[in-house]
Amino acid sequence: MAKKFPIPTCEQIKERYDKAHAFNEQIKLYDTVSTNENFFIGNQWEGVQANGLPTPTYNMFKRVINFQVSTITSDSLTIRGLAMPSTSPYTMKELERIAEIVSHQMSAIIKRNKIVAKNREFLRNAAVTGDGCMHFYFDPTIENGQAVKGEIVAEVIDNLRVLFGNPNSRDVQTQPYIILVRRELVDEVRWKAEQYKEAGLCKLEDIDSITPDSEKFQNKYDQYTDDKVTVLTYYFRNRDTGTIWCIEATEKGIIRDAYDTEYTMYPLIWINWDYIRDCYHGQAMVTGLIPNQKFINKMFALVMISMMTTSFPKIIYDKNKIRRWDGGVGTAVGVTGNVNDAATVLEGASVSPQIAQFIELAFDKTHSLLGASDVAMGDSRPDNTSAIIALQRAANTPMEMIKQDDHEKLEEMGRICLDIMSVKYGTRNVEVSMDMDAPGSQPFGMNLEPQSFTEPFDFSVLKEVQLAIEMEVGASSYWSEMASMQTLDNLLMNNLITPEQYIERLPNGYVSKKEELLADFRAAALTPPQAPATGSNMSMETTSEDIPVQGGSGNASLQRALNEEGA
Repeated sequence: MAKKFPIPTCEQIKERYDKAHAFNEQIKLYDTVSTNENFFIGNQWEGVQANGLPTPTYNMFKRVINFQVSTITSDSLTIRGLAMPSTSPYTMKELERIAEIVSHQMSAIIKRNKIVAKNREFLRNAAVTGDGCMHFYFDPTIENGQAVKGEIVAEVIDNLRVLFGNPNSRDVQTQPYIILVRRELVDEVRWKAEQYKEAGLCKLEDIDSITPDSEKFQNKYDQYTDDKVTVLTYYFRNRDTGTIWCIEATEKGIIRDAYDTEYTMYPLIWINWDYIRDCYHGQAMVTGLIPNQKFINKMFALVMISMMTTSFPKIIYDKNKIRRWDGGVGTAVGVTGNVNDAATVLEGASVSPQIAQFIELAFDKTHSLLGASDVAMGDSRPDNTSAIIALQRAANTPMEMIKQDDHEKLEEMGRICLDIMSVKYGTRNVEVSMDMDAPGSQPFGMNLEPQSFTEPFDFSVLKEVQLAIEMEVGASSYWSEMASMQTLDNLLMNNLITPEQYIERLPNGYVSKKEELLADFRAAALTPPQAPATGSNMSMETTSEDIPVQGGSGNASLQRALNEEGA
């Protein structure tokens, strides 16, 4: 008989939490993240005793990281479900209909959770701290107008608050367990524990035993919030059921007993900016460049000290001839004896121009190695559009790996959302479209456009069918739009596309009321050509011989000649 999979106790969860925290301390993760965050936000002299000396900061991280994140991410993000042939009892047409429903739901999740903005934060955290994490959960309290309330919620979590069961692997789905660390208000946690206890989901006897505690990794801002407690969300894969289970616990006890989420995937995605072998934490962009930033700041500080102490001229005077020097403007100074020997001006020392050149060289080389050259950052003027595109692509090459990793993680997000839908969505009304035959092929000469209607759909069907997840991203840079516009202009001028096709492919924001303009084009294409107006005295076959000659007072002789000829 197979042994039943053991459910972890509160003591075991706490022991695993301490073990994972010790691993992070061993690799100095907490100190590294604190230093990187300070350098990124511009607090680069943290802990340095300046003693009144200048502490200049020339932050080269923020602009470069914001540039790279903006280049990698896209304002246009679409995740679609694709039907795949399977042994399920559903026909291919039914599978395509299910895939269409899933695609609509994915679009709603992306818009509601502002995934595009969260993706930027996701990558910003990876660049600064080494790792990015996005967690997904189902909130049953969100009103959505459906019989089954609740929607999928996405949140970005710091890498310090995510602990893997196997710290030597960065693969989320192969982990034995994952711990999410939160700091929540004590009153809020006690209220949740009471709700769980009333529902029979919590066995904690003394809820008042939940008291404030301190942050384990000593967050410097935590000292101002003495009414918070650490809550651990413990995800683990139950080998008996093959699904993901969850426990919520504090140091004092479990506030929600183990329950089966019925998910087949851990509901979070994880990305490293740069991989480190045998470690689930990655290397941040900032970490390896801090020595460069320190050198630049120190060089500027030394130049400032030199300028303030030696670069300005000094006046030296003879005390035997001048008792006291008065530096006021227009003030007379009395001298006994020869004026020429009374005072002189000592010129200040000049700063070597090589110092400024070396500081600039350090800036330029660091930016070039990061792929943030002058062309990419917009500090140069290429001669033509082709040069712009070529240089931009060359500058983006170092970021291609992290860009592909980000796309892979967003596709994994789609699979996670599909997993949650199959468990939590229940039966909901969904919008379904019906395709119509092309104009001219419809019966009775009708010209109906595609119709849409709502019908109930049971999302538990997603457990029985196999769908593929495909992600599409649009252009993320201004130069990509310029290149698209130039290509469209050339196609239109060479009559290779129609004006309607040109308008359809214009980037957003270039033409106001774009959809109305397209509707006018389509209406004009469907309108048949007008026939000549009836009642006209002239037909298309009329020749000059058929034109009657009208007589008048000025052409009587012409009219008589015509009558005689019998015309």
